[in-house]
Amino acid sequence: MKILIAEFAVGTDIEKSLIPEGAAMLKTLVESFVRLGYEVYYPSAGTKICAGTRVESTAENFRQIIGREAKNCDAGLVIAPDSMLPELNEVLEENTVNLGCSPRSAACCADKLICTEILKKAGIKTPEIAKKPEKGKRYIIKPRFGCGAEATYLVTEFENKEGLFTSEYIEGEHLSVSLIAGKKSLPLTVNRQFIEFGKKEAESGEKGKAGVSEIKYNGSLTPYQTGRREEIYETAISTVKCLNCFGYVGVDIILTDLPYVVDVNPRPTASLFGISRVMREEIGDLILKNRFGELPDHVNIEGEYCFSKDALGANFLEGLEK
Repeated sequence: MKILIAEFAVGTDIEKSLIPEGAAMLKTLVESFVRLGYEVYYPSAGTKICAGTRVESTAENFRQIIGREAKNCDAGLVIAPDSMLPELNEVLEENTVNLGCSPRSAACCADKLICTEILKKAGIKTPEIAKKPEKGKRYIIKPRFGCGAEATYLVTEFENKEGLFTSEYIEGEHLSVSLIAGKKSLPLTVNRQFIEFGKKEAESGEKGKAGVSEIKYNGSLTPYQTGRREEIYETAISTVKCLNCFGYVGVDIILTDLPYVVDVNPRPTASLFGISRVMREEIGDLILKNRFGELPDHVNIEGEYCFSKDALGANFLEGLEK
């Protein structure tokens, strides 16, 4: 079997700051499929990992390369910014078997407003969408289409602007659930997310300058031990079923009196880097069984793994070739 794994940062070289995280996910997946005995191909604009076969690509032809290479492969998986994922998954589906979410499901997850409204109608707890600021309250403002805590801020005042999504701020534990979604859902781990709040002066509202806190994701601990694991798993499983997700999915949750779903990533996420180091099963095998066979009832996790995004950037690139 020939498999195509296309990761946006590596395949386009547009944002070099994203390459360590993207390459870590790509390398983890490629190595897993190679260990299983499959031929693996991946587009790259320069970065070379130590497994699989590199296919030359650029930012200009990344989409076309996916289509061309997919025709020669038996299955494929795309990792890309959520706003681009629906189109790229459509290209993949036109040419081979898509191991990830359908374009329609990916589009629902990418739009934070639509995603929140769908989950609310299904009775799944999410932060309330904010229409206007109220005195004494704090809010999260971020791009309506975005990922990875990109341009995300904690604010006390805001204006409703096109392209932005604002919701109430929920104080609690920052967690994520990694799972394989399909005919049945297989939870892999609960992860603790390292979220950093930094002060920044930014334009906010009619008053001009206002202090806000910039929010950044900086790695995770896998697995995170909690007595509420089953409750968290149930919330994540209900979420992916509601959105018709398929394949590897990451569900971001704030845990307080109840689990609140704050984001759904319909693709492999950075937590995969840690999971592959504590899970006995091959992630590639689970992804293929989800599409072509039957998933096990559970996975076997041994030990724990912790990484920071900053350290990933400093250390991971040492093992890559340019």
